[in-house]
Amino acid sequence: MSSDLAALAVVLETAFARGVDAPLPDAAFDELALRVFAHQFDTCATYRRFCEGRNVRPETVGGWEDVPAVPARAFRHVELLSGPGPVDATFLTSGTTAGGGVRGRHAVPRISLYRASLRPNFRAHLLPEGEPLPLVSFVPCPEVAPESSLSAMVGDVSAAFCDRTWWLADPRSGTDANSFLEAAHKVAEDGRAALVVGTAFAFVHLLDALARAGRRTRLPEGTRVMETGGFKGRSRSVSREDLYAGIRERLGVPTERVVNEYGMTELLSQLYEPVLREGPGSRGRHVPPPWLHVRALDPATLEPVPEGRPGLLAFFDLANAGSVAHVLTEDIGSVAHDGVRLQGRAPGAEPRGCSMAMEELMSVADGEA
Repeated sequence: MSSDLAALAVVLETAFARGVDAPLPDAAFDELALRVFAHQFDTCATYRRFCEGRNVRPETVGGWEDVPAVPARAFRHVELLSGPGPVDATFLTSGTTAGGGVRGRHAVPRISLYRASLRPNFRAHLLPEGEPLPLVSFVPCPEVAPESSLSAMVGDVSAAFCDRTWWLADPRSGTDANSFLEAAHKVAEDGRAALVVGTAFAFVHLLDALARAGRRTRLPEGTRVMETGGFKGRSRSVSREDLYAGIRERLGVPTERVVNEYGMTELLSQLYEPVLREGPGSRGRHVPPPWLHVRALDPATLEPVPEGRPGLLAFFDLANAGSVAHVLTEDIGSVAHDGVRLQGRAPGAEPRGCSMAMEELMSVADGEA
């Protein structure tokens, strides 16, 4: 029997509030995952028909791995809302990756679940000292980009953890290097460490502008940078090493204080490199919070691959209780006990396993139309 989403959210938010260092044993995760699946099976007709086509029902699954995963691109074509409206927010994908310009829609009926997942995870990996910091953001503020999950994330971080914020990005005008230098000067006057966040492309844009002007700054000791979104600019590619070297040279932030975040619109939880918690030796490894489980699957069969072997990444995110929790991506990576190592997008055509799952889901959706 499905739980009401409001009651289920209270249980999940309580689990998230224990933080990233509180273990969630496999049995406890499975119990929560099966409650989430039962809710989604009962309240999302398209997903229920997709599961029934695979002869899967809540009473037949033994653990989270048995719950059918939907391809991430399904959010571009099918409404995956579990439960009646209204929704608190709707996040849109960029529409630029393998989507032919179609933007995916992730309806979020309980924004409190998003925040409950976001805050302890972000705090642990970017603000381990627990003190409020000034924020310099190259991500647009939520008022400018209300449909961006990244803007919602940074907006909530600003409200929850920061005592002053400079919003230095606008999707219409780009990043203003002069405004950044003014903000950096004020941060330096206070002598306090700052939190700087942005996409890889925004940092490329900023570093190029500073280089053209022959300018650089040195942010106060203890400043940390969160970058996300890959390493490709619009006109050229930039390696991670070159990007981080530019941040060190132009912003004065050591490489060991740059944290990469991995997230996507289709998931409400994020993964981070634990470099501030574990040191620079953890570079290249992303750690999920206890309420997000990850597997690597064979691209053709969707069978699990051995630990440490690369495969398509599939995520079961308990924070996705209001949509679909089990999401199959086209990202390649390997999974081990200590985290996930990303290797980029699957090359070439859509992986066969994703294609078959997508065909099944679209067939169900077309049958309902």
